[in-house]
Amino acid sequence: MKVGMCMFLWTTRVTGDDAALLSDIKATGFDGVEIPIFEGAPADYARLGVLLDDIGLERTAVSAMGDPAVNLISPDASVRAAGVAHMRRVIDCAAELGARTLSGPLHSTLGGFSGTGPTADEFSRSIESQRAIGDHAAGCGVTIGLEALNRFECYLLNTMAGLSAHIDAIGHPNIRAMYDTFHCNIEETDPVAAFTDHRHNVVHIHISENDRGVPGRGHIPWAATFQAIRDSGYDDWLTIEAFGRGLPDLAAATKVWRDFAESPEAVYREGHAHIRHHWEAAGRG
Repeated sequence: MKVGMCMFLWTTRVTGDDAALLSDIKATGFDGVEIPIFEGAPADYARLGVLLDDIGLERTAVSAMGDPAVNLISPDASVRAAGVAHMRRVIDCAAELGARTLSGPLHSTLGGFSGTGPTADEFSRSIESQRAIGDHAAGCGVTIGLEALNRFECYLLNTMAGLSAHIDAIGHPNIRAMYDTFHCNIEETDPVAAFTDHRHNVVHIHISENDRGVPGRGHIPWAATFQAIRDSGYDDWLTIEAFGRGLPDLAAATKVWRDFAESPEAVYREGHAHIRHHWEAAGRG
């Protein structure tokens, strides 16, 4: 098992200016960081990868698609093609960064709603788009972890059952699923079973408190969650995802209107200790 910290808490564009913060994350005991990929070219991420190597941090990548002009389930074929092209660039950046996993709601427009639930045609268009994305990801050595979001952030995929069924329909080894404790706390009647029932498709996990603040201070059933993860044989990334008000655009997208912790340091230092404690306890269970 490896413990990661998503950089969304501070920025959507990590650069050399963040070296001191990255070094402190490493000193805290993290194995790696999750790097947002939105703007920039592959060469920028290659340089960042060198910095992370120097600090001793491994890395995963995360992204989202907020622009309707690249909607992968649009009825307009040219819009879907633009979405696939966009994803190819993001995958190229992840590969140059040295990330083998790229996760997020990379299936439809974040915050975009049709006014109804998803249609059979939208799922069909998604399958076509994801297979094309998966082919490019395979050539780059990257696996995509699609994320089900709560109903207030997207409408295509809200539950792990829906996500897992869609992954099975896509049928591509490089298109898999991510499990996120925050979203499952909202959408699942049994968040722990939502993991165990669909473990076969899960390649990445976000550890996120029910308020998106400090892991361990809320009401997520942490002991049962970590026990299920460890018992399943999962032995990859447990990455903290938390949000604050420092980035107005990201705060607006994630509906963050107040601070959830006294400091970012509290989030990653206490969060790291929280994961290590529960993982060790699960091993004794």
